[in-house]
Amino acid sequence: MPDQTVAASVARALLEFAVSRGSARHALVQRSGIDPAKLSTPDERVPFAKYVALMRAGQELCSDPALSLHFGESVHLSELSFASMIEPDSRTMTDMIAMVNRYASLTVDLECEGNGDRFRVEARDGRLLFVDARKSPNEFPELTESTFARAVCSSRPAYGRFLRAVQVTHAAPPYCAEYDRIFQVPVTFGSDRNALVADRSLLEEVVTIPAALSRPITEVLKARAEEMLRRLDAAKSVRGRVEAVLIGRLPTRDVGIESVSRELGLSRQTLFRRLKAERVTFEQVLDELRRKLALELLDGKRASVNETAYQVGFSDPAAFSRAFKRWTGGSPRSHIRGT
Repeated sequence: MPDQTVAASVARALLEFAVSRGSARHALVQRSGIDPAKLSTPDERVPFAKYVALMRAGQELCSDPALSLHFGESVHLSELSFASMIEPDSRTMTDMIAMVNRYASLTVDLECEGNGDRFRVEARDGRLLFVDARKSPNEFPELTESTFARAVCSSRPAYGRFLRAVQVTHAAPPYCAEYDRIFQVPVTFGSDRNALVADRSLLEEVVTIPAALSRPITEVLKARAEEMLRRLDAAKSVRGRVEAVLIGRLPTRDVGIESVSRELGLSRQTLFRRLKAERVTFEQVLDELRRKLALELLDGKRASVNETAYQVGFSDPAAFSRAFKRWTGGSPRSHIRGT
């Protein structure tokens, strides 16, 4: 699961919840390996493996094996992601599920079965199944617990009358009584799917969104969510990960493939092969990144030619000018005069 991540806001919410239930903050941080500084930055991502470690540490330190159920029961989705406040284009359950799938990776980015959507809807035996399609769910059943508990508890006032059963693929835990208390419907353990089972009539329900935001604010949130999706997709590619490392290294000119591959936890040959699979070389990534950043700096007149040369990793302005002419056919100074 090396490329799977959760939003920093999700990890922060779990950390604060565990602290509120008696765990020592420093112990949670130490045992999970999460950098606390990253949790204060909304756009940061936390490796999924560290989130798993945080949950497991919280269970032990709080003496609460059902911590994930209680986390889902107590912490609303709006506290984890602003995307939950975006309204669908029309208020049908189908549109709501489509929107949830669109932005699900902003909260937890995982590998899923089938077409890649986190949640799918199936009609079966007169019932409606909302299936969580993530792969290998039994490696971390706590995510199923918190996801389902949050979905049921937050929607109970409006849709609780439709819920008929809960199905999970993991074995029954020692705290089954908490499942009964929270879900208030029959729970099947060891099922072939993770699903919330509802009356089929729920599909015709008009979605109610309390305290709906104004359309301009919704559009701003949607644009922000779309930008975050683009950045998340880029970060999952090897090229995107290389660029993220290179951006901070360009002014120091420590941009060799050996040092970059070490920071990514890869061998030089593995990085070479993975970039080749994306039909690009390390040298092309570096050159294109320098070109793009140079144009951004010069177009906005945010830096002089010499400063731009330094920022994109050239110690010699003459070498930068030669590279710039190769990129654009002209000199940096003539480019500034032409903008």
